[in-house]
Amino acid sequence: MSVDRAIHPAGLAPPATAGPAPLGHRAGRWIDNWDAEDAEQWNGPGKAIAKRNLQWSIACEFLGFVVWQLWSIVVVYLPAAGFTFTTPQIFWLISMPSLVGATLRIPYTFMVPRFGGRNWTVISALLLLVPSIGLALCVANPDTPFGVMLAVAALAGFGGGNFASSMANITFFYPAREKGWALGLNAAGGNLGAAVAQLVVPLVVALTAAVTLGLPLAGWIWVPLILAAAFGAWKYMDNLSNAKSDIAGSLAALKEPHLWIMSVLYIGTFGSFIGFAGVFPKLIVDVFPTFSTLDMAGATLSLAFLGPLVGSLARPFGGRLADRCGGAFITVCAFAVMGAAALAEVWTLPLANFWLFLALFLALFAAAGAGNGATYRMIPMIFARRGAAERISTGQPGTGQPGTGTVLTSAGPVRDSVSTARKSAAALGLISAIGAYGGFVIPQVLNASASASGSYDYAFYGFVAAYALMLGLTWFCYLRRSSAMREV
Repeated sequence: MSVDRAIHPAGLAPPATAGPAPLGHRAGRWIDNWDAEDAEQWNGPGKAIAKRNLQWSIACEFLGFVVWQLWSIVVVYLPAAGFTFTTPQIFWLISMPSLVGATLRIPYTFMVPRFGGRNWTVISALLLLVPSIGLALCVANPDTPFGVMLAVAALAGFGGGNFASSMANITFFYPAREKGWALGLNAAGGNLGAAVAQLVVPLVVALTAAVTLGLPLAGWIWVPLILAAAFGAWKYMDNLSNAKSDIAGSLAALKEPHLWIMSVLYIGTFGSFIGFAGVFPKLIVDVFPTFSTLDMAGATLSLAFLGPLVGSLARPFGGRLADRCGGAFITVCAFAVMGAAALAEVWTLPLANFWLFLALFLALFAAAGAGNGATYRMIPMIFARRGAAERISTGQPGTGQPGTGTVLTSAGPVRDSVSTARKSAAALGLISAIGAYGGFVIPQVLNASASASGSYDYAFYGFVAAYALMLGLTWFCYLRRSSAMREV
């Protein structure tokens, strides 16, 4: 007698395993039963839904980065507009948006499960109106007190907070095998906002100076675009009912040693990108003033934006390379290039060669961008592998049996459970928050170096040492042969 007939005396075949529930759509653009790992659902309506949400997420996050980085280029024009702030005050205006933006990323991480990804994208986009209009009003009057200017610059942190909620939201829409590319595109689209702000603002200021509109347009020009992006998110994005990331899940993520390790690495990659993006226009003014005039022929108008542009474009390719070669390997390569470029900057500055200065900075930006994509790709993979290992050790379901959860293979996890996905989403937001503090640290370190020694050399030597330590940390934790997280 066959096994089947022993279990089913009547000779009937065992009942077929029920497939995944079909997608359900409710009012308010809520979607139920979403499972990006289910091939049938993904190859059916799933891929198109995910792509549509990714497109509008990129649009809103792009404007978030624009607003976040407006002060990095506006401060260059403050002396010509009649403001008499000191160099330390200028550095505070540059770094304050990053300080607030990094801090806001922590609560923003919880907004997607609380309000829904589509709903919070609309709200967070509309909040960008406050710092945009505030900047326009402040720079219109040279008598605006520094304290008021600093408070308005802090409000630009709304744009930095958008990143955490946007990335946490998009990670629910894509299967594990495509997270690196999708998250890389989402982040790169946002990062491009820094480059566009530094390109567009000088052009607008120069073109409108003759009619006395000038610097206030640095804020006003983004208002209609923000309204359009918020409307698009409201009309075309979706909320996922299974996008959960509660406080308990986040507390569990905080207990993970790998969350803190990845936070350090993210300070090195994303923190370097956003920190150097913020100070690059001022560095050009300070080190090569002849290349930073206010007229249309000035290099600042056409070249300062190249740094964040190169870093932004490199980010999705860093994620794609990480999908193929492993995130840890690409991250190690990124830190090696960043350290070499920073060291070369110090050694070659006495040559007073602007083009060499620019080329080395572009190499640093490109490596930081690729490292961004690689480190961010590592996070869900690490948490999925940790979740699978915990289930194996405790004998819980989902330890490699087909259809029960994560399958742990030599290539890493190929499917993660809902609980793992929730913890991973929380980790993405928390790590992005901690890493973004690099945008505050780098300007302040440069300011301290200039104030103490009259040059930026000591700051760059410090950056080189930090990149070397982070390279070693990445190798020890994620490339060493005996590491349980090897080759994530």
